[in-house]
This record gives sequence, structure tokens and C-alpha cells, in this order.
Amino acid sequence: MLGTASDETLVARALAGSNGAWHKLVKRYEKRVYNYALRMVGHPDDAFDLMQEVFMGVHRNLSGFRGDGPFPAWLFRIASFRCTDYLRRRRFHDEYDDEASPADLEAGPESAAMATHANQQITTALGTLTANQRHVVELKFFQHFTFDDIGEQLGISPNTAKTRLYSALRKLRENEELRDAL
Repeated sequence: MLGTASDETLVARALAGSNGAWHKLVKRYEKRVYNYALRMVGHPDDAFDLMQEVFMGVHRNLSGFRGDGPFPAWLFRIASFRCTDYLRRRRFHDEYDDEASPADLEAGPESAAMATHANQQITTALGTLTANQRHVVELKFFQHFTFDDIGEQLGISPNTAKTRLYSALRKLRENEELRDAL
């Protein structure tokens, strides 16, 4: 076979027991999933852990991929659920842990792991949004999904996805400090 195997071909081969096909799928999407998680949670170590959780979940549930939509849409739906769960757990933990604060996330050697100054600014900007808004911004601008795809992945209507995106953009524009940084 010449060229690159399609996602569907790799999924079928992985389901048949091919470790090589599974590794190709992971390699194809690991950076995108990691960057998605990083922009959602704002912490490199947590993003790496989430990426691993996503691929473990995908591997366990690969037989559930029906192929009625593109593989990346299915993958990012799983990633979205994992990030949402993480953010809920973190919010619950932060509410009841007196030692946790947003400054703790920015301090220390972890902040040096941020890839670039631009990534830090983007992460800071996205951190001002609600989780629902962040999901839509991430899927629209960084993963390039349509509003129909976003709605399907998040279990909302395309119009709700548009509303969340425009609310997020308005919030980002209104934040003067972020506007100056970006």
C-alpha cells in the first residue's frame, strides 16, 4: 500500500491486534491531544497525564468507534470528556484545599515547561473562560472543527456552540490586560 493509511484502516488493523497500527494512530494524534489538554488545563504535567488517559480510554473503547464520523471527532470527544472531568475534580479540590491557588500553578519549574511565551499567553487567556467556552474555542480554532462537529462532540446544538464561541471572544476582547499581552 502506497501512501499513508487512513485512520479507519489503522483502527481496523488495531482492532485486529496490530500494535503497529495502534502506535501509528497514537503518533498521528498525540501532539494535538496534548496541546488540546494543555490549553484546557493550563499545566504541562496534567496535560501529559490527560493525554495518556485519553489514549488509554480510546484503546479500551476502540471497538466503539463506528466510523459514522471522522476518527478525530470521536477522539476529541473523548479528550473533551476527560478534560471536563479533570476540571471538575480540580475545581472541587481547589474549593476544599486551602493550600491550592491559581498562583501555585504558575510558580515553580512547571512554568518553565511551557513551550513558548505565546503558549503562556494563550493559556492565560483561555484560563479566563469557562470550561464550556474553552472547549468550543479549542475545537474551533485549534482543532478546526465545524460548528456541527463541535455540537456533536459536546452534545449541544451548533447554535449553542456558536453562542459559546462568540461569548468567549467577547470576554477575551473585554479583558484589557489580556488584550495588551496578546
